[in-house]
Amino acid sequence: MTDPDNNLHNRLRALAQNLWWAWHPEVIGIFTDLDPHLWRQVDHNPNAFLNRMTPEQIEERAADLVLHSRINYAFRRLNEYVEKNKTWGAIHCGNLSNRPVVYFSAEFGLHESLPIYSGGLGILAGDHLKSASDLGIPLLGIGLLYNQGYFSQRLNKDGWQEEDYVNLDVKKLPLQMVTNSKGKPLVIQVDTRSGVLQARVWKLQVGRVPLLLLDANVEGNSTEDRELTSRLYGGDNRLRIRQELLLGIGGARILQALNITPGVLHLNEGHSSFAILEEIRRIIEYDQIPFHRARRRVSLYTVFTTHTPVAAGHDRFSPDLVEEHLGVIREKLGLSHDEFMALGRVNPEDGSEPFCMTVLALKNSRRANGVSAIHADVSRLMWHSLWPTRPEVEVPIGHITNGVHVLSWLAPQMFQLFETRLGQDWPTRMVHPDVWEKVAEIDDGELWETHQNLKMRLIRFVRRRLQIQAERRGDRETIKQIDQILDPDVLTIGCARRFATYKRGDLIMFHPERLARLVEDAHRPIQIIFAGKAHPQDHEGKQLLQRIAQYSFNAASRKRIVFVENYDYNVGRHLVQGVDVWLNNPRRPLEACGTSGQKVVLNGGLNLSVLDGWWNEAYDGENGFAIGHGGMHNDENVQYQRDAEYLYETLEKEVIPVYYDRDTNGIPHNWIARMKKAMQNLGWRFNADRMVKDYAERFYLPAASATSAETL
Repeated sequence: MTDPDNNLHNRLRALAQNLWWAWHPEVIGIFTDLDPHLWRQVDHNPNAFLNRMTPEQIEERAADLVLHSRINYAFRRLNEYVEKNKTWGAIHCGNLSNRPVVYFSAEFGLHESLPIYSGGLGILAGDHLKSASDLGIPLLGIGLLYNQGYFSQRLNKDGWQEEDYVNLDVKKLPLQMVTNSKGKPLVIQVDTRSGVLQARVWKLQVGRVPLLLLDANVEGNSTEDRELTSRLYGGDNRLRIRQELLLGIGGARILQALNITPGVLHLNEGHSSFAILEEIRRIIEYDQIPFHRARRRVSLYTVFTTHTPVAAGHDRFSPDLVEEHLGVIREKLGLSHDEFMALGRVNPEDGSEPFCMTVLALKNSRRANGVSAIHADVSRLMWHSLWPTRPEVEVPIGHITNGVHVLSWLAPQMFQLFETRLGQDWPTRMVHPDVWEKVAEIDDGELWETHQNLKMRLIRFVRRRLQIQAERRGDRETIKQIDQILDPDVLTIGCARRFATYKRGDLIMFHPERLARLVEDAHRPIQIIFAGKAHPQDHEGKQLLQRIAQYSFNAASRKRIVFVENYDYNVGRHLVQGVDVWLNNPRRPLEACGTSGQKVVLNGGLNLSVLDGWWNEAYDGENGFAIGHGGMHNDENVQYQRDAEYLYETLEKEVIPVYYDRDTNGIPHNWIARMKKAMQNLGWRFNADRMVKDYAERFYLPAASATSAETL
């Protein structure tokens, strides 16, 4: 990284151009201190911030606030980070140095200022990139630049979700146009039966990791095709297959244009599976070998991660759509229509079966995994028919349980507490259990005070958002009572998720009278903060969300039950850092992992969850709370009723009594013991550094070695 001389504005611009700042609070603090109002106004976007302040203004403000040394220190730290050559990856992943891991994903959640994600899949992809960067693993990401991102949510007076789409302003984002060998913008082309798709390429630097994003809004594309990368998860199957064609085949062609030979192809969900076909085509053409040999070679270095335990969540396309969009590459692979369709069919002989992206990935990757132990079991059962001669237990789908990027989700106050007690080097050693043993030495009062400060910060944030929401709806009563909404001394439950019906976001409302008693209890009340979006085309999900919103609008509920609109990275960050309890109650076993609960643990919150996903591996009886015992009734309605009963019982008999059991100083020592236990035995296991190391050791390094040894 070059030094833009000692000009503060230029140094801040250099910091803003690398997403490294997003997980370093000291850098964010510089922008906040320079102008708190402007920082909020630009939605925590440092590039937009610098577009609004001149170098002279920066110099003047920095002088007044004595910020020169902080800015220079942050700039030096970024330089040292980028240039460091003694990383874990440099030591352990040498065979990837010239042939990196290429990580494909349809969405990446890196920060609220770059809304090209919708939820858990994208946040996981963003955390994967950040930890790969911290570890120094040679990796680059490939995705799509959605010009309108995912939708902004607002609720009308009836609590019904309405969607808004806003165009991204590239000038406000840390994006650089990728150029070809002649210095002109790189344009990728993908041939189809109905014409050529084109896309330019943008680069986003995420620490040490480059993320390359395809953008179809270019001259030469039809009006329809220019809108291909407008919205995430919008449109019909024809739009979806064209997006996935661009992501997979277009993404693989970026590598060819930049002379990058992949050591590993890591496909994060099936959306990018067409990349396999382009890699096979490249090898057939380059090495002049037949399809079956090229296919075998590519499978050796392809890793596939599935996240979807719901059958309807796997993309499937009709033969006509497949032929229109992949007929050109099919011919280059030397395959007939039926042979090609067989690549994406469970039963190749069934001419009526659509082409499934997950099947394509599973059939053509040597290594495949689910994202928790129970999810791997579900996936082996779901896809057993692909390997009918094997016992279900031998279906080649393993698991690597997800983790979260700690520094992205840990509150600065909690970071400082850890730094004092665990040692200054704890972030580089967080995967070691002994590091977290020192949590036991933290004074109960100090830990509780830190947690309460974060909780008050959350409540102030929620009140500001509710004020804006109420003003828009003309809700005068909520505006009058805004300072009375939520109480920092009351047990606070967070419940935020995508509002799909199987996630059962309204389970706690199954018995309204019983819930009302818990909320209105004079001595031991609870309060709940809801947030989340339903897919624009999911009518049932939107109805579920509406029921919760309407409940929160009621005069009797509004002080203790609230719904925060437009759930995004920023809302999620505040929630996981400030709640006492994180509620997660999907229909078992349909929660692939559920990483939001992992973020809560780091900040001192406790989980109250169904034994599914990661919590099925994590819960030990003393580090949180379980809803039920892991059973699954054949009748969904019966299971719903049972789980609702389990939820109320656990709240009434365990959660509430422990939370309100205080000493004379108001300290809940038994509750804090659970907080510490959760941090101690979960912090080292469920972080993204551990996850990415698992991928490197179990998948990336063997895959890259197998590629090197492949000579047949």
